[in-house]
Amino acid sequence: MNAAIVGASGYGGEILVKLLAAHPKANLVSVTSRSKVGQPVSEVIPELRGVVDDLAFEASDAQAIADRDDLDCVFLAVPHGTASEYAKVIADSGKKVIDFSADFRISDPAIYEDFYGQPHPDVELLKDAQYVLPEITKAGWQSNKIFACPGCYPTSILVPLFPLLEANVIGKAHIVANSFSGVSGAGKQSQEAFSYCEVNESAKAYGIPKHRHLSEIEEQLGLAGQGEVVIQFNPHLAPMNRGIVTTITVPVGDSTIEQLYQVWEDAYSDRPFVYILPSETRPETKYTVGTNRVDISAIKDSRTGNFVITSAEDNLMKGLAGQAVQIMNLWQGWDETTGLIHV
Repeated sequence: MNAAIVGASGYGGEILVKLLAAHPKANLVSVTSRSKVGQPVSEVIPELRGVVDDLAFEASDAQAIADRDDLDCVFLAVPHGTASEYAKVIADSGKKVIDFSADFRISDPAIYEDFYGQPHPDVELLKDAQYVLPEITKAGWQSNKIFACPGCYPTSILVPLFPLLEANVIGKAHIVANSFSGVSGAGKQSQEAFSYCEVNESAKAYGIPKHRHLSEIEEQLGLAGQGEVVIQFNPHLAPMNRGIVTTITVPVGDSTIEQLYQVWEDAYSDRPFVYILPSETRPETKYTVGTNRVDISAIKDSRTGNFVITSAEDNLMKGLAGQAVQIMNLWQGWDETTGLIHV
């Protein structure tokens, strides 16, 4: 299968180039970038010297990509708003689209406008899109034209919480999620706030109380069967390059820790990218960075009456590029682990 990446010069795009360049069944035939046109990919991403020496960055032209008859799948790593413009033209040409932006993550255009401050760019196109977090999305999604790749924070929250809500092991009230993300989650930008002296040896909360990813998190949790879910989401910027660690507290009610773990085992025992740790062990980002895995564990705090749930993942892998490749593998009917090497 032949693939292209639109917007391949960001952090997530670079990881995706590396994954597809080494993928045994996908053939990366085109990469685009507005700022790197004409430059060899192996010069911009030196790790790939000798691997993709025949590839150079092309102009990001949606119609030119749509007109190519040697492409089956196009990954979009461009900002929200812009992604819809590309997706419309490319999907109409019969190619599958896997999108990194928020344009197809939220099914309700009103919620999109509320959180992103602008009307949804293509409401009609939403009908052809499907949000795909492989471990929780219901079967049958492969027939859609556009696949929305989940955000990094949402993945770290949805994987542990969704099956618990679905099984009524936890309730939907008073859920609090505190997440810490590496600086790469902000993308490549030259703002002072993300310079070395500003982020090194410092951690801070941001986007409180209404981070954009909250819309995606709450909508997906609402699909778990208990109706509308409202959570307190507190994201933080941590002084590390990659990784996300999330700690979630939720009232126990009548449930036991054994029931919680049984639900996780039932949901994820056959899922290769969810690793359930013992209750006494806490996930750490240093063991998930470079992998497409999310590690989860939980403990019951009898003093406060809460479950304390923790997850860890690589924001650029399971939180972005690795998950996109996982989606591609499943769409194609391949083993979902295919080509998902450590990077």
